[in-house]
Amino acid sequence: MNPAIANFMLKATPSSILNPEPDMNTAIPLNTGATIPALGLGTWQSAPGEVKKAVVHAIESGYRHIDCAFCYQNEDEVGEALQDVISRGIVKREDLFITSKLWCTFHTRAEEGLQKSLDMLKTPYVDLYLMHWPVPMNPYGNHPLFPKLEDGSRDIDRSITHQDTWKNLEKLIQSHPDKVKAIGVANYSVKYLEKLLAQATIIPAVNQIENHPLCPQQEIVDLCKEKGIHVTAYSPLGSTGSPLFKDEGVSEVAKKHSVGPATVLLSYHLARNSSVLAKSVTPSRIDENRKLISLDGDDMEKLESIHKTKGINRYVYPPFGINVGFPDKPEGIDLSGP
Repeated sequence: MNPAIANFMLKATPSSILNPEPDMNTAIPLNTGATIPALGLGTWQSAPGEVKKAVVHAIESGYRHIDCAFCYQNEDEVGEALQDVISRGIVKREDLFITSKLWCTFHTRAEEGLQKSLDMLKTPYVDLYLMHWPVPMNPYGNHPLFPKLEDGSRDIDRSITHQDTWKNLEKLIQSHPDKVKAIGVANYSVKYLEKLLAQATIIPAVNQIENHPLCPQQEIVDLCKEKGIHVTAYSPLGSTGSPLFKDEGVSEVAKKHSVGPATVLLSYHLARNSSVLAKSVTPSRIDENRKLISLDGDDMEKLESIHKTKGINRYVYPPFGINVGFPDKPEGIDLSGP
């Protein structure tokens, strides 16, 4: 083609075609050959009675990625929502990407944990099943989810390592490929992931981590990228109360693009090639969170400078009493294993 004509065509092409805005359901490839939608609805801390309406509204509004967990204690309501939208023909099951997670008291009972979630979610399979934390807890303690010792500390199960748990998940997907399509981890640091990979037969498809400009966790993001492990970000707004909304850098980028701070903070992850979970039970916010934009190098530099001036701030860190390898949380017992 004549260079002059090519240049004319390039100039005449709308910017929306040359630089399309990211879509909430942009399919991001996993190492399994499957894909995961860029934006998901988070269900953590969604109160009973609110979850079903939120999930129904989200799916009716176009969401196809729903993140769940046994520990959230609301998978039954999510299941009712899934049953509702599928029965009404809004979606088919295969249109959705459903994640659930193996809780800490089920590390020795992976198959049982999976089946409990499948029963509550009213689905024959999950697209992704994650080890929620690399912290095994007593399956027969004084509480089904959060067992404690007499001194008030968490009742840790020392009979199994997180590597053993991963081997249980490997067996699970090998023996029940009809019930779980991919396995992964959550809340894994570099130290724990390296020790898991040294013994793994199957590479995790995903590592779901707290991630936002005050907790970028670049070291684990880089390791996951090197190993072909996709990163899904949770608490992208800085957890409850959206504290990052008031950050000056976030506000500047939002003003530049004439969008709200939530759009900037969610789009930050797509620029890092991560998927992201936005949690809300408010219909208007669920709708607003669908809007995503392309951030340029200057935007990302501004956002990535936030933690350099204000320090790391990790909002989600359960009181396990365990050192899970995060550089900013060095206290606790090391369970990373050999």
